[in-house]
Amino acid sequence: MRVVFMGTPDFAVASLDAICRSTHTVVGVVTVPDRPTGRGQKLTTSAVKDYALQHQLPILQPEKLRDPAFLEALASMQADIFVVVAFRMLPQMVWAMPTHGTFNLHASLLPQYRGAAPINWAIINGEHTTGVTTFMLNEHIDEGGILMQRSCNIADDDTAEVLHDRLSAMGAQMVVETLDGIANGTLHPVAQHTPTEPRPAPKIFKADCAIPWHKDGRYIYNFVRGLSPYPAATMQLLDSRGNVISFKVYKVEYLPSSHTEIDKVDTDGKNVLKIGIMGGFIHILELQISGKRRMTTEEFLRGYNLSGCKLVK
Repeated sequence: MRVVFMGTPDFAVASLDAICRSTHTVVGVVTVPDRPTGRGQKLTTSAVKDYALQHQLPILQPEKLRDPAFLEALASMQADIFVVVAFRMLPQMVWAMPTHGTFNLHASLLPQYRGAAPINWAIINGEHTTGVTTFMLNEHIDEGGILMQRSCNIADDDTAEVLHDRLSAMGAQMVVETLDGIANGTLHPVAQHTPTEPRPAPKIFKADCAIPWHKDGRYIYNFVRGLSPYPAATMQLLDSRGNVISFKVYKVEYLPSSHTEIDKVDTDGKNVLKIGIMGGFIHILELQISGKRRMTTEEFLRGYNLSGCKLVK
């Protein structure tokens, strides 16, 4: 089939590459406009655009998906189907355009974890299983008929990065299988059933990343790995001079213990930095402060004296 692919981040590139290597033909790629980033405000292209440029694929970068010029250019590609992976919500005039409609790859086992951050929330919530789903787009977000699903285990030490890469590869293979099934008429959407209230996966903002120290240790452990390395869990300490030190935290260890040192910052000044919580300690293993690289606690403590620090909650 003639395919228009719509996507933006690294997660989507594996699927685009898999389609390009299949018997189907990518006739166009739709991605976000280039955006200024960083202190120099240099224009940055999406990962999907980078791939499309390398493989000389036609590219559309609309600011608005209802723009008549974009709709005309999209229609001129005469696609049989649109494939969406990590893009944005499409208006009906777009997703209903091709003969075979539009399907989306989602990084969860729908109807669980509908929303923008399914990988992060599955780990944060301590799930042991997740997967990928292809489903037809309709007027409701992540609620269209399911085409294919495939599950995988979540290991106790998986981070969002590790699970992201695993699901990206799984999803790429399934996208091609979905195209094959639609093309030969053997695959048809099945309505989603929600016998119980599904867990949501809303977008995660900066304010959501502060470590919830009032939670139990297992939840905090899952919270940190569910946000590692991006957007990253955060914490703050108040030093003996009254300065607030802000950290990104990438890796921790939960040490169950009975004690009365809730919220106490405990460090030996060499390689141990741990926070007292209800039921134990959270041992900080990898962190980053503003303007510095990511480092181990041992590397960090070589240059910073945290004696007398207090936890900012």
